[in-house]
Amino acid sequence: MADNITQQDIDAVYPKVSATIADALGCDEGEVKRDSSLIDDLGAESIDFLDLVFRLERAFKVKIPRGKIVEDSRGTLSEAEFEQKGIVTDQGLAQLKAFLSEVPPERFRSPLKVVEIPRLFTTETFCKLVIRAQRSG
Repeated sequence: MADNITQQDIDAVYPKVSATIADALGCDEGEVKRDSSLIDDLGAESIDFLDLVFRLERAFKVKIPRGKIVEDSRGTLSEAEFEQKGIVTDQGLAQLKAFLSEVPPERFRSPLKVVEIPRLFTTETFCKLVIRAQRSG
């Protein structure tokens, strides 16, 4: 699933996205790097994602449907092709790596539980989320 999101597209939204993340998580903007895992590096919890999405919607005047990242990351795979008993399949993992191309490859563990997918999300993942929302809006 090629989004055709360029580095320029990301650069355009990055300052506002990183400032919004720092604000939402109460951390220093200098700590927010493009490849920071929001959970592992910045201490976010899943509840913070809702707040963050809400803040990004306000900051960029876009609508971001809930659960959109995980749903989008499945691409054209059915739920059964993507995961079995809460574990991401090999096919699902390949799809996830392609979709979350900004995530360093060593972060993809196998087996990967579906509930652990948000641990992969980086600042850049949210930049891409905003760009997709701008394009679909």
